[in-house]
Amino acid sequence: MTQNSRREHLIDTAITLFQQRGYHATGIDKILAHAHVSKKTMYQHFRSKEELIYAALRKYDSQFRNSFMKEIKNRSHIPAEQLLILFDVAEDWFKADKFYGCMFISAVSEFATDDSTIRQICKQFKQLIHHYILTLAQEANLSNPNEIADELSLLLEGAIVTAQVSSKPNAAQTAKHIAKQLIQNQTK
Repeated sequence: MTQNSRREHLIDTAITLFQQRGYHATGIDKILAHAHVSKKTMYQHFRSKEELIYAALRKYDSQFRNSFMKEIKNRSHIPAEQLLILFDVAEDWFKADKFYGCMFISAVSEFATDDSTIRQICKQFKQLIHHYILTLAQEANLSNPNEIADELSLLLEGAIVTAQVSSKPNAAQTAKHIAKQLIQNQTK
């Protein structure tokens, strides 16, 4: 295994364990055992567990957003439809065998310091999702795209937390129903 592939394997292993067990409950030794790498190898790539968490969040951000947006685009090229389809895609995620909730929401809940790098990475992810929704709302030519982006982002976040806490994947469809009404109110 090359140095880069060891690094990526460590990150992938960390993502899986952080999702399943949480950040504080997952020690470095557990990650190393699952990744089958030594501490020396780990510390060649990351100076601390926090650095590994940064890398895991950044990689998951990129993978998740790309796959989420790609799936929405695969289902429709019409922005107004895409605004609703995002809830269908979210529901598919909630129904997946390996749905552990949102890595970013979990990270923020475990690392409560307002100025932490972890918190900033999570905030950036949420801002990028919000910007994506805003772009769709603008392309759909809605009367107040900023307002609808705020509303749909909040609905999506609420659906994620409800699905995570209550094991109710249909939370996405409830959110979609509300989103449909909000979008209809803004159709020019």
